[in-house]
Amino acid sequence: MFKKSLWPLAMALLCLSPMAQSGVQIGGTRLVYDGKNKLAAISVTNPDDRPYLIQSWVSGQEESDTADDTFITTPPLFRLEPHSQNSVRVIYSGHTLPDDQESVHWLNIKIIPTVNRQATNDLVITIKNKMKLFYRPAELSGDPTLAFTRLKFRQREGKLAVFNPTPYSVSLYDLTVNGSTMTKPPMVLPSQEIVLGQKVHVGNPVSWRAINDFGGITAEQTLKVGTD
Repeated sequence: MFKKSLWPLAMALLCLSPMAQSGVQIGGTRLVYDGKNKLAAISVTNPDDRPYLIQSWVSGQEESDTADDTFITTPPLFRLEPHSQNSVRVIYSGHTLPDDQESVHWLNIKIIPTVNRQATNDLVITIKNKMKLFYRPAELSGDPTLAFTRLKFRQREGKLAVFNPTPYSVSLYDLTVNGSTMTKPPMVLPSQEIVLGQKVHVGNPVSWRAINDFGGITAEQTLKVGTD
């Protein structure tokens, strides 16, 4: 039997569950900004019977919620009516970014339910979605869809290291070495090497999958650990 002091928490969780299953739908888990275009856009759809406020901005770091003026979102705040669709558009402000490799920023989309002033017990939950924004300069060499196949795995003082020789960022989905699978491996930026915690020997097989531009999972790749 619940203690009386736990009843408010239990009721709150019951109210939270259906709301978490509904609400605004965002048309992707990442956004690729092609440098050949003037902007990039992602859709937001409201299937509910209530309106929402949509607030958006771009930050320079995953851990930061501060807007970075390298990219501007428009409209930065708008009302999304019931059963309607709109788009968040991202515009590059022209601030200096490398032109020989991708840059990664973070697109924040906050979903704010409107409040029914006549209801006294509404549970209002604001949801913030943070997704990767890849700025891909025009005329980069190579095929971005194949960048994950060019990763190199090396031994660094007995530990596994992953190196990305391409100008494109690679978001790993999973990584298996010595029968152990890392389910939250890192994103490897262009020309970056990351030393991971797994102990390896030269010649050990490594298998991995990555996340593509559309949020899908690539085919598995296998390679033996090298020394360079």
